[in-house]
Amino acid sequence: MSDQFEGISVFLAVAEARNFRVAAERLGVTRSAVSQALQRLEDRLAVTLVQRTTRSVRLTEAGELFQSLVKEPADRVVEAIEAVREVRARPSGLLRIAVSSIAERVISGPLLAGFMAKYPELHLDITITDGEFDIVEAGFDAGIRLGEVIEQDMVAVSVSSAQRQCAVASPDYIARRGAPQHPRDLVDHVCIGWRPRPDTAPYRWEFTENGRDFDVAVDPDMTTNDMGMMLRMASSGAGITFGMVETFAPYIARGELVPLLESYCPPFDGFYIYYPRRHRQPQKLRVLVDHLSSRG
Repeated sequence: MSDQFEGISVFLAVAEARNFRVAAERLGVTRSAVSQALQRLEDRLAVTLVQRTTRSVRLTEAGELFQSLVKEPADRVVEAIEAVREVRARPSGLLRIAVSSIAERVISGPLLAGFMAKYPELHLDITITDGEFDIVEAGFDAGIRLGEVIEQDMVAVSVSSAQRQCAVASPDYIARRGAPQHPRDLVDHVCIGWRPRPDTAPYRWEFTENGRDFDVAVDPDMTTNDMGMMLRMASSGAGITFGMVETFAPYIARGELVPLLESYCPPFDGFYIYYPRRHRQPQKLRVLVDHLSSRG
């Protein structure tokens, strides 16, 4: 008797990724195995689900219909299987997390080391990224970002205290150039800016005055996507930079950097771990959320 469910998970992986190689990587099989499983499913249904070319994968009309009909039931089956496995099993498997580069304290070494020691059957795959994308489509279980930039349809759980940003410079730079007294003075200073990618504009520095939020489009003399580089340049006296107070704290404590414009930098909501709404949260994700939120 043939298995009526054979190939459906492969089809859904291809339909989501629109790429045979990516689907194969997510399933942990070869590209050839994906192609053969999909072909058998199409033969059994006597219909073409996917149009293949050398450069792209596109669902046919039948493929679009089939995906819409089977995706939710298939997700429910996966959840049911996970639920049954969790009755007696400890949390296990792979957790893929996308983390903002500025969330350093949230994923500190001791915190993650404690989690891994507590759940040795779990494996973490952490990608540090400041790109804006759909974590579900990209194959992540969850993400960690500032609350203000998380999509409204996601479940978000706080994993940190309130945060602050501020401008900083070295004592040497301040001795040479003086300290700005108002954010508008920054246009007359050497600034070290941040941008996520070469094709994006530098991040606008955000401030608050008399309850009103505003930003300053500084014209950075240097931009980078690496906070470590910004810190090294600022502590060397190259200019003023801007970022999270927690990131600067060790440098400020050692006297290498001096906080600036603090009265214009009030606290705001901190970091959240976020993930898609679903009928049942996987156990492996639930224990990570509990671990991070209990120390937020």
